[in-house]
Amino acid sequence: MKFLDQAKIYLRAGDGGNGCVGFRREKFIEFGGPDGGDGGRGGDLVFEAARNLNTLIDFRYHQHFKAERGADGGGSNCTGRDGKDLVVKVPVGTEILSEDKGEVLADLSEDGQRMVLLRGGNGGWGNTRFKGPSNQAPEHANPGQIAAEMWVWLRLKLIADVGLVGLPNAGKSTFLATVTRARPKIADYPFTTLHPNLGVAHVGELEFVIADIPGLIEGAHEGAGLGDRFLGHVERCAVLLHLVDGTGEDVGAAYKTVRKELKAYGGKLAGKKEIVALNKCDALDDVTRAEKLKALTTASRKKVVMLSGVSGEGRTETLRSLAKFVAVSRGEVLPEISEEAESHTGAWAP
Repeated sequence: MKFLDQAKIYLRAGDGGNGCVGFRREKFIEFGGPDGGDGGRGGDLVFEAARNLNTLIDFRYHQHFKAERGADGGGSNCTGRDGKDLVVKVPVGTEILSEDKGEVLADLSEDGQRMVLLRGGNGGWGNTRFKGPSNQAPEHANPGQIAAEMWVWLRLKLIADVGLVGLPNAGKSTFLATVTRARPKIADYPFTTLHPNLGVAHVGELEFVIADIPGLIEGAHEGAGLGDRFLGHVERCAVLLHLVDGTGEDVGAAYKTVRKELKAYGGKLAGKKEIVALNKCDALDDVTRAEKLKALTTASRKKVVMLSGVSGEGRTETLRSLAKFVAVSRGEVLPEISEEAESHTGAWAP
């Protein structure tokens, strides 16, 4: 199934039904009088978050949504039937933005959460409503209220506990594949990952979701490479795992490049808790490992984990540290975070 995280759709609530102009005309009824009923109320347009959805691909082929119109009123003071509400189901983590993307209208972050975005129009009054001493036989009724309509953008932000960030080809997809059952595309060239991938990791009885997003390059916030469009998928994460390719020439510069892009993006990403890992360390000799570790520690001002997706070095320790941050963010009762995990906290400043 193709991954789609943005879609523009048209919405319209149901119009109200028209009021009725009617008069009693039964035989042997001397004074009939007006008996026109009111129109029914139009249906609301409702959004609901559903956990069984994970992409907005359905909205590529179905872009217009209109709630049912209220039925017109009838004679004998019969009120028209109300229009049915239209419930639009979206994945958990979907934001609803205005057409210019300048305002967040709703943020559906929990399973089953509902939001009435547009209210249906009121039904028009029938001529019975206008009966009075000075006008005992009114011959007019109100039309139904025209409902609101609008274009909106849907933007999906994946609900993940851990976000993987780094330059292209830093080994994020390999790490995801080794610690979860996810099977992302893995190759030895940049931008192998073209859309976010999710995987579920287990540490003891704790289960948490890891999100792998396409790599960032310098100028991503200005649209370079794949841009920073996918950074929204790690905004809700409790902790970031920043992977730096140990086989690169300048690991310190690689780290700073990604951190600057996170800061330029905003969304409080630059202030999130972070674990820094020197990846692909299985390909380095002892001298090179020491040099790269020192350079990355100096650049990040954090304790750096030595990690390898191939040999498994550092994988268990990294997962345990991630699990502790996730548990704290959920408010679960677990043993206190170790000093090793504490050394990874704090924001980086250029």
